[in-house]
Amino acid sequence: MLKELHLKRVGPAPQFDVELAQRLNIFTGDNGLGKTFLLDIVWWILTLNWVEHPAWPHREREVSPEIICHLSNQKEKEAYRSRFDFSQQKWLSQQMPPQFRGLVIYARVNGGFSVFDPARQRHSAYNFTPDTLWNGYRLKGKVLCNGLLQDWVNWQRQPDQSTFQLLSSVIQQLAPQPGESMEPGEPMRVSVEDVRDIPTVCLPYGNVPVIYTSAGMKRILGLAYLLVWTWYEHTQASKLLQTDPLNQIVLLIDEVESHLHPRWQRSLVPAILEVMTQLQPTMKVQAFVTTHSPLVLASVEPSFDEQQDRLFLLELQGEAVTLNEFPWTKQGDTVGWLTSEIFGLKQARSTEAEMAIEAAETWMRGESMDAFADNLKTPSQIQQQLERLLPGHDPFWPRWIVTMEAGR
Repeated sequence: MLKELHLKRVGPAPQFDVELAQRLNIFTGDNGLGKTFLLDIVWWILTLNWVEHPAWPHREREVSPEIICHLSNQKEKEAYRSRFDFSQQKWLSQQMPPQFRGLVIYARVNGGFSVFDPARQRHSAYNFTPDTLWNGYRLKGKVLCNGLLQDWVNWQRQPDQSTFQLLSSVIQQLAPQPGESMEPGEPMRVSVEDVRDIPTVCLPYGNVPVIYTSAGMKRILGLAYLLVWTWYEHTQASKLLQTDPLNQIVLLIDEVESHLHPRWQRSLVPAILEVMTQLQPTMKVQAFVTTHSPLVLASVEPSFDEQQDRLFLLELQGEAVTLNEFPWTKQGDTVGWLTSEIFGLKQARSTEAEMAIEAAETWMRGESMDAFADNLKTPSQIQQQLERLLPGHDPFWPRWIVTMEAGR
């Protein structure tokens, strides 16, 4: 597993240095500070492939752009590195680790997935678009993947139901609980122009063909399928090669909350960690997750283990981007997370409501109101804005009402 990562003159900062957790690594921070970039770097280190574009180096001549990593199974203090060669315009592996002996799955925010399986392709990876994930992946006359639609139905109709049962279990585990279960239904034809039987999912209001499910559900179904497909095909390849299946998997998920309702956001990460043991009870899992969601962070509070999990924050300080491990502290709920240093909001409200309350608090302290807009200068103006912006049960009202009545 990946233990340390050191980047020089590549990405949004002159240098990043990070010691990684052995199980769960969560990266958060504002847009554009390098969360997806870090996942791309991790993918490159473990697979020696880039998903799309190679990491773009800084162009200063003084220091060579460099990617350095430490793996948990390597000798102490030995670093593996790759440097960017400007003359060849590519990253060269000057001293990279032996091929990672594990599976790597990358769920990208655009709906694509990438899979690296050294038992099947030792020097390249499978990069799925949403279309090839669902309808099949073919390259140079070879069928690399039948696709979700065909594999699902084939597994469902095989006499040996073990793979389909695993898929069903993973889908049910990833769905929010309770009251919003999701499990496979019977395949059905949906069009006179398409001869395929399409898988369906049983939802509380009926069976729905998977091609007509929401964007959020499609991402969950795609992830469930990729997890099962990757493991199934890896075991098949291991049988042909007469080797034992690997017992390590690295999972990269960019913006894990993408397209998902809050119910799904607050259950997905714990469910993913639990699902991995369904593939193989002795499976060692290292996950790298990026998120903007306070619900995702709140969801891992019960299971977060500081011995094997870490939270990292990317921040813009002046003109410099920094990456630091953030001490884990339970915040209790989404409001606590939103107003914590991780997200940095003063209040979990609209900006207008926040400004009105700040004006009210400033007036209650007897301080100057010069910094506020013309409609927030006097108590009556503040009262008018509070009535417009705050619900009647807002916890700020008692303080304001008591202060106003005392001043009469």
